[in-house]
Amino acid sequence: MSSKKNVYKTEGIVVESLPSTTFKVKLDDGREILAHLAGKLRIYRIKVLPGDRVVVEMPSSEDNRGRIVYRKK
Repeated sequence: MSSKKNVYKTEGIVVESLPSTTFKVKLDDGREILAHLAGKLRIYRIKVLPGDRVVVEMPSSEDNRGRIVYRKK
């Protein structure tokens, strides 16, 4: 397994749903990134729709790709 030493977590709102469980997410700091669903969200079939608030993990703060790890209510 990979180590999660330098993981940057932030929150945002899903703007658009794209093919193959990829989403366009607008972060709280104003940036838009592409994010895919984490494995647990796929396994338990958690639905993520535009307008949902999510937590995104990114390998670095200046990266424009990430992984959705949690859907807030």
